[in-house]
Amino acid sequence: MLLLVRHGETPPNRQGLLLGRADPSLTDAGHEHARQLAATLPVPDLVVSSPLRRARDTASAFGRPVELDERWIELDYGELDGQPSAAVAAGVWAQWRSDASFAPPGGESLDALSIRVRAACAELAAAAATSTVVVVTHVSPIKAALAWALDVPVGIAWRMYVEDSSVSRIDIEPQGPVVRWFNRGPVRVD
Repeated sequence: MLLLVRHGETPPNRQGLLLGRADPSLTDAGHEHARQLAATLPVPDLVVSSPLRRARDTASAFGRPVELDERWIELDYGELDGQPSAAVAAGVWAQWRSDASFAPPGGESLDALSIRVRAACAELAAAAATSTVVVVTHVSPIKAALAWALDVPVGIAWRMYVEDSSVSRIDIEPQGPVVRWFNRGPVRVD
């Protein structure tokens, strides 16, 4: 199984800011949520993490070696990083939501994100078919991984919300990936 874990809470998350490549630490609550996740999820055979601190700190709670993979880094929001979503012009939101090739100034498009995340998912699929793989990452890569599993365009990302410290599960079946669940808090996996 492939367990996609969103990192624990950070100060910008708490403040409702767009958080892409900025690299803040977890809050105390974020560290506690990471510990809870590690205590309730199965012991992973493999832990993969985005290189950003908030993901690495969450991944370390599993007490296993962590492989860093740049492909799981958050979407680059460019000039919008650290801004409140209300500060983004309505026209920018409209273009961004309707065109997966659009990138904010200095940032990355959903299409580019999708290419790197789909490659990472395909690479992990064999291991996830026979073992427990935990990937600690961010909102946009989780959405792109779910789009990969569902075999739908990455634009579906705009119709999903991913909570801090949530887990989504993709099982790798003989017929292909299957989304088992989405956006759960710390849970026991049968």
